[in-house]
Amino acid sequence: MNGAKHWTVTIDIDERDPQTRAEARLERSAPVGMITGEGLARCSPSDGSVPQIGDELAAARALSDLAHKLLEEASEDIQTSTHRPAHLWA
Repeated sequence: MNGAKHWTVTIDIDERDPQTRAEARLERSAPVGMITGEGLARCSPSDGSVPQIGDELAAARALSDLAHKLLEEASEDIQTSTHRPAHLWA
């Protein structure tokens, strides 16, 4: 494990009243490639319209989903490598 690696996360946000959807994409070099997470936020009719809040919630949920998927992938890789169950948590 020598050298630096560069991973990039891109978050796309799509706002369509009353819902905001975010997709977080982690770009990694081959052979592992890209992994994505998705997050949604809904504006309650009783809430005022503050688009930034929906963006933040949807983006946070997309990043959380991405983190969980990456943790699952790491767990599977550990099990494949060690032939033992991996017990990981965030």
